[in-house]
Amino acid sequence: MNLLDFSSSIFIVAFFLYCFAFIFYCIAVSGKKWSNRDPKEHEARWSKIAFITSTSGLIAHIIFFITRWIGGGQAPVSNMYEFITFLGMAIMVAYTIIHFMYRKPLLGMFALPLTIIIVAYASVFPQEVQPLIPALQSIWLKIHVTMAATGEAFFAVGFAAGLMYLLRVVDFSDTSKKGRKAQRWVEFTLISILVICGFIVASFGFKGAGYIAQFEQENVSVSSLGEVTTSVSTVEYTMPPIFKPYNSTAQYVKPFLGMNDALLETPSWFDGVNAGRKLNTVVWSIIVGLLLYAVIRIIIRKPLGALINPMLDGIDPDDLDEISYRAIAIGFPIFTLGGLIFAMIWAEIAWGRFWAWDPKEVWALITWLFYSSYLHFRLSRGWHGKPSAWLAVIGFVIVLFTLVGVNLLISGMHSYAGVN
Repeated sequence: MNLLDFSSSIFIVAFFLYCFAFIFYCIAVSGKKWSNRDPKEHEARWSKIAFITSTSGLIAHIIFFITRWIGGGQAPVSNMYEFITFLGMAIMVAYTIIHFMYRKPLLGMFALPLTIIIVAYASVFPQEVQPLIPALQSIWLKIHVTMAATGEAFFAVGFAAGLMYLLRVVDFSDTSKKGRKAQRWVEFTLISILVICGFIVASFGFKGAGYIAQFEQENVSVSSLGEVTTSVSTVEYTMPPIFKPYNSTAQYVKPFLGMNDALLETPSWFDGVNAGRKLNTVVWSIIVGLLLYAVIRIIIRKPLGALINPMLDGIDPDDLDEISYRAIAIGFPIFTLGGLIFAMIWAEIAWGRFWAWDPKEVWALITWLFYSSYLHFRLSRGWHGKPSAWLAVIGFVIVLFTLVGVNLLISGMHSYAGVN
């Protein structure tokens, strides 16, 4: 076994340790109601087991990062797989730091699933060590990516605490118009998380089944001199084609539920050669995510929020509000340096300009402006409690769109790092 194979194996070990840690945190928090032990003793015992397990997973994750670096001969932060795996590791580092500050085991019950989803999401992308293009051969890239991911990791912990706060304070038995509105928005947030899970399930499911479809797409481009150029490219799908590429014909489509061809054609205004495949991926993610939600609702016979709410009894919402704020306050200056300042230095070295309004750059700026507003409203306007928690949740949704949505829906100079 070479070092890269060992690195991949230890990464799987880290993933399963995170899964076990999540289960142990659930036992610590919810199992105390059915334990014969003193509830506090039960929680302390299982929280310790869970934290040791999650820390073991983090150590395995760090070993993965180091061995991949040595085996690949370059810092593993240059493509989407490596960036997302680093982000998962950074979330666990951020969580561990916050845990030592506040020692709230319930936070692990929300932070661990986020890490598990991130790690599983990373596994969707090609895992081979890829040669660096010239733009990526810079120390500033490593600094930019690692610091941006670290800042986003603290935003993730702030999101987890903010979502916990909302699940704690929203009254799911309230039948008033205002109460139902709050319940719907919390439920929508949980559904959004399931849609991301839907992307992972759909990707692994169809990949495991060996699904493939191929289309031949005719591309027409017009130069600045008015010259018309026509080219033909082959677009390969790994999910059944609900949307086929614009102006394309099917070469081979593996039958699925009676589908021998795409149902619809991607609109012409979707930019990029692979726009159809990206749109198709988004649609399948939504479908599978909603199916997951429907199955869960049938099983539990109540909204997800109503299921989670009783588990948070006895938790001081002010503590959750403080944890969310502290995590974001730590992450903001780190993200400012990594996501903006060092990113612009790298852009100047790589492309000869500090800023080019690339979609990824624009959404990084939107993320920074949003969290700037969060801190402004928190410190100057006294926005605590629900307003602060909602901003923490919305902020991380913007982060996720920057990481996932931009790569799936918009073409740009950062496309080498995403889903092409």
